[in-house]
Amino acid sequence: MKLGILGGSFDPVHLGHLFAAEKAYTALGLDRVIFIPAFRSPFKIDKTEHIFNHESHTKDRIDMTAAAIRGDYRYALDNCEIKKEGISYTIHTIEDIIARYRPSCKPVLIIGDDLAPEFTKWRDYEKILELAEVAVVRRNNEAPVDYPFPRIQLENETLDISSSKVRHKIKENSDWHSLVPQGVRALIEDRKLYGFDDTPKEKYSGASDDCGLENILRIEETARQILSAERFLHSRNTALAAVDLCRRFNIDPKAGYLAGIAHDLAKQMEGKHILKILKSGKHEYEVSSIEKGRPNLLHGKAAAILLRDRFFINNIEVLEAVAYHTFGSDKMGLLAKIVYIADKTEVTRNIDPALRQLCANGTDLDKILFAVLEKTIVKLKAKELNLSKETLLLLNKIKN
Repeated sequence: MKLGILGGSFDPVHLGHLFAAEKAYTALGLDRVIFIPAFRSPFKIDKTEHIFNHESHTKDRIDMTAAAIRGDYRYALDNCEIKKEGISYTIHTIEDIIARYRPSCKPVLIIGDDLAPEFTKWRDYEKILELAEVAVVRRNNEAPVDYPFPRIQLENETLDISSSKVRHKIKENSDWHSLVPQGVRALIEDRKLYGFDDTPKEKYSGASDDCGLENILRIEETARQILSAERFLHSRNTALAAVDLCRRFNIDPKAGYLAGIAHDLAKQMEGKHILKILKSGKHEYEVSSIEKGRPNLLHGKAAAILLRDRFFINNIEVLEAVAYHTFGSDKMGLLAKIVYIADKTEVTRNIDPALRQLCANGTDLDKILFAVLEKTIVKLKAKELNLSKETLLLLNKIKN
């Protein structure tokens, strides 16, 4: 096996790191590139503006690197420098990698041209050259530079990305999201790393750790996989409509997005599977005679149980919103009302322009809900379908 070794602080790992790894993998015919986060880089001993070897943040860096390469068998993650602690010297890492991985030929040490000028000052650099090949990736220089040591010069475009730049942009609340993989962004936002702060001026109600971006991404990916393309797009449009309403009525937008993207998770399940989910979990959801005759109408309640039991979402407002989005309920809170409205009025729905205008600009949530309910009831009656007890109770409550 021909290995590449890519070390760094990865604080945070960004698209420039992945670009360098992929370029080396492809150009040099590697079988795998090993990402090795440093415990303490010898190049940053004197830098005090950002201390990255604190135990809790070490886990953050490992988790971000794992998130950046998840699902990609071309890349491995090794924590040998983290476990060893102290200053991370490349020669020791190369010796360790060779002893454990037993590569079929010399491993390739991948470094950027920002580090290459000082390579001959690295500890035991001559021994590094005996044990490994060195490949230089262009980061700063548009044209190759002649360095005083044998190397492989990779021909690649330069990306103006660095971890320090990403950290600065995060702290300044600038445009950083496109510089890191999506999974890394989720960890940065959920763990409030590098000074990230999305705290609203007024605290949102319904906020919860359950509604973090990492959970949203997991559930959205599940929805994309199990739903038809049309049903998935409806779910995502419902999530976006819920976000817009949440912002207007001071509810946590992430809670709205999570409930919206998850509300139809069980929509395309067979009725017998939905009934099995309802029977298996501990819950307080009643099953009406209408639902017994048409089990698919239970898909909202089944989705809420799936959210709790399989995705460990325990936010009561989110679960309620998902469970009651089909018929509504007189027990609905603000978030449940918002998701009910969003589900019935998202942009692909064919609805009365006046109703869409009310949804876009209305300032009284119950008035919007009442208007949506009325239109829904008219459609149901036109199809000669019976109204559920929950819908009637909700309608009477809103009227009163």
